Parts: sequence; structure tokens; C-alpha cells
Amino acid sequence: MSAREEILRRIEGIVPTRPAAEVATSYAEIDRSYLRRHHGEGILELFAERVAHYRAEVRTVTAAELPGAVAEALSARPGVVGAPAGLPAAWTSGLDEARLARDPAVADLDGLAGAVTGCAVAIAETGTIVLDHGPGQGPRALSLVPDYHLIVVEAAQVAADVPEALERLDPHRPLTFVSGPSATSDIELSRVEGVHGPRTLEVLVVT
Repeated sequence: MSAREEILRRIEGIVPTRPAAEVATSYAEIDRSYLRRHHGEGILELFAERVAHYRAEVRTVTAAELPGAVAEALSARPGVVGAPAGLPAAWTSGLDEARLARDPAVADLDGLAGAVTGCAVAIAETGTIVLDHGPGQGPRALSLVPDYHLIVVEAAQVAADVPEALERLDPHRPLTFVSGPSATSDIELSRVEGVHGPRTLEVLVVT
């Protein structure tokens, strides 16, 4: 038995797995009479405003402008940039392929100049970007270890509010919620950036 299996066995002994039917019934009984959408228009503008508020760099581009914008952003970062194998080739068509490390090994992540990924969904109300680490997003380590992260967000992926965003996500997938560059503050409110993730976050919103 591996260490992982042993840990899961112990957890199962403390909190037994509930039958799927029981879980579905409980989920369906949750009261959802609360207001589910606070914004009807200007969703993309609100999202860009909230992302910028977190000290992230955000630009709005068209699909035709995207390859050039990606190349421009990454050219300012000398060195090799990590990218998931499932990232659309068109997004990086303006960049020298030799500068991309597709699905880099975990041991190589610290030496990368940055990472470029897509996302699963974004939330306008909170300026949050969610990765579920599916195709085009790569493993969680790729979005946490490099000091720079470029995320491409397509307009259709931007939800107005949290309830709408959660409905689009699979709770069984590993979810990473990104609200600006990595930062924390000590008891004296001294801000420190880059503690548990990228120090610099850049977002390209594709309209």
C-alpha cells in the first residue's frame, strides 16, 4: 500500500464516502433563492477593472490580435516559457517555438521565465480567474512555480458572478482560484509579493 492509499484509507475511516445518490439529493435541496446575478451589462469591462485592481496587468484584444499580444508579452521575458501541450497553437504562433517548453517537468519549472495558460472560467464580480487544469491549462505547479504567469481569458469564459461561475465548474476537478499576483501581508500589513505563486500576473481578454 502506498502512502497516498494509506492516507485515503484513514480519511475514509473518519469520513466515510456517501453514496452518489445521497450526495445528489442533498445538493438539490440547497436553498438557492438568493440573488444569483448582480450585473447584466459591461461584464468584460467590470472583469478587466477588477483584475487591474489586484495589480495585475490586463489587456483586451481581438482573436486576430491575440498571437501578437502573446508574443509581445512573452518577448519581454527572456528565456524559455512553459506552456501546456493542450494550449492552442494559434495563440503562440507569433512566438519562436524554441522559446516554449511544452509540458515541462516539475524539476524544470523554477528555471522558466514564466508560463502561459488558458483558464476554465473567470468571474467579473471578483476579478477572479479559475483554472481546472484541463487542456490548455497544464498541472497546478505550472501556474504556481514560475514567477510570471500569462493567462488568456476568452470573453465567453467570463461569468458575471460567483454562482454562475460555479455552475460551469466541475467540483471533482482540481480548481485553482487566481485573484491577482501572489501576495500576502504580515501583522504590520507589510505587503510581500510572490510568496506562494507568480509575482507578476498578466491577463489577455479576448473579445
